[in-house]
Amino acid sequence: MNKNSIIALIIAILLPLTGYWMVKYYSKDAIHMPHRYFYDSVVIKEKNGKTTFDTLWHQVNNLSFTNQLGKKVSLDDLHGKILVINFFFSRCPSICPGLANSMKRLQASFIKNPEIVQFLTISIDPAFDSVPEIRAYANKLNINHDTWWFATGDKKQIYDFALNELKASIADTNVDTAFIHTENFFLLDSNRVVRGWYNGFDTIKQAQLAMDIPILMLEKDKKSPSILREFIPYLPVIFIGIGLTILLLTILTRIKNKSNDHTHI
Repeated sequence: MNKNSIIALIIAILLPLTGYWMVKYYSKDAIHMPHRYFYDSVVIKEKNGKTTFDTLWHQVNNLSFTNQLGKKVSLDDLHGKILVINFFFSRCPSICPGLANSMKRLQASFIKNPEIVQFLTISIDPAFDSVPEIRAYANKLNINHDTWWFATGDKKQIYDFALNELKASIADTNVDTAFIHTENFFLLDSNRVVRGWYNGFDTIKQAQLAMDIPILMLEKDKKSPSILREFIPYLPVIFIGIGLTILLLTILTRIKNKSNDHTHI
């Protein structure tokens, strides 16, 4: 093999590998997925003599309630949707009206893609907040009742949901566990795992929430990963094969050209 062939071989191998590693390096942090915060347990798995750890993230339990349309609904009815949840009470003179306006702006951001996210505002004063009360409150906001539910129900279940499922007292250390009055919006992915909380009066946090919702839609379920992911460990070999194929075709072309030149002589 002459000098030019050796150089061609090196280039054919290095170029694809360089491209692969550059793509891997620059794309690994291209999309920052919202974090998961609360886990239930860590499972230790043994496979092929190797020990691996798998975190079981806390999935929010189902909650049943009645929405402003008078329908008995539950979180299970929203399977596959991303959820944005906050708490309010209709007689609130302080933060609730402002939070409602923030949620309305957020809903308007997804007016063209209403199927991906459900907004849910839950009353922490269900004894007063009857269906007519929350319906009147929602009507004043002129919202889309299909993608934004105001909810009322059993107070004990609602408070248990807020404190033990959403971990509201961890997200907001100042929250009164006897009367949950928080400025936070809680983001849950399609598996009902808490992926963040965002202050409803912080425009930067709200902008981040608006970006995190579609980002979560890009996330693949670990139980059904993309088929292309299976090929990732073999990409270097594939690229080397492509490089060698190019080199082989180049050598064969040169041999053919030389053979044609001798024939003409």
